[in-house]
Amino acid sequence: MAGELLGFVGIGRMGGPMAERLLDAGYRLCIYDKQPAATAALAARGARVAASPGEVASTAEIVLMSLPTPDVVKAVTLGENGVAHGNRVRTLIDLSTTGPGVAGLVAQGLGDRAVTWVDAPVSGGIAGAKGGTLALMVSCPRETFDSTVEPILKTFGKVFYTGDKPGLAQTAKLVNNLLAAAALVISSEGMAMGVKAGLDPKILLDIINVSSGRNSATQDKFPRSVLPGSFDFGFATALSYKDVRLCLDEAEAMGVPMIMGAVVRQILALTQAKYGPDSDFTSIARLSEEWAGVEIRG
Repeated sequence: MAGELLGFVGIGRMGGPMAERLLDAGYRLCIYDKQPAATAALAARGARVAASPGEVASTAEIVLMSLPTPDVVKAVTLGENGVAHGNRVRTLIDLSTTGPGVAGLVAQGLGDRAVTWVDAPVSGGIAGAKGGTLALMVSCPRETFDSTVEPILKTFGKVFYTGDKPGLAQTAKLVNNLLAAAALVISSEGMAMGVKAGLDPKILLDIINVSSGRNSATQDKFPRSVLPGSFDFGFATALSYKDVRLCLDEAEAMGVPMIMGAVVRQILALTQAKYGPDSDFTSIARLSEEWAGVEIRG
């Protein structure tokens, strides 16, 4: 409820805008990020800055996290001065993408300390975080969802409850991100072919987007970041590559073949090798441009 004190760990490209929305909604915040400069804007708005995740968890009963990788999530929750060592926290909401394996591991570790683990990975990028239009997939005990989690997460966008098993929401997020990357890969190849044949890329996109080939890449990523040549959609190649690897690893462990997924993983590996981990994942289209000898520009 408004006025309630929440903890927030990870004030990055996604965490920062989400924390801003909590302040806008009237919540009070105790925050932590390993980069002190990341907390300055929120501190100027009245947020208390803690010296460690553990201090955040000794200040607030409900703590949210938005962190980049599974290893960081494990360290921040269960490691030295981690959230698990706080003496006040009762509910930990993880907005990161970790995969179901790590979710289960951390949930067990927190359960030993009577802390309820909530998977709540998000989709929608930086624009969605700023605008409150994210999709949030949640798995946790139903009672916790109804009484504690849903009212807070509605601040960020549309909330989907997936069940009480730790990791279910993570599986939903990984499947979504695999499909998003796959759409970008195949759309890049198709657009490069069309441009090389002599089609205007804007007209080709218009045709696709009212036809059966439309997808998230043709409707959003190409108009915003490929046709202008800016390649700045807001999602790093390294993060997309990480998510697809996690998805394929989990699928393999479950005995689910991911033949096309393996191709998407290889394309992301090539994109990262050529353009760097900090490049935008729309740089996938740059590979198709180079291989076809064209530029897909409006």
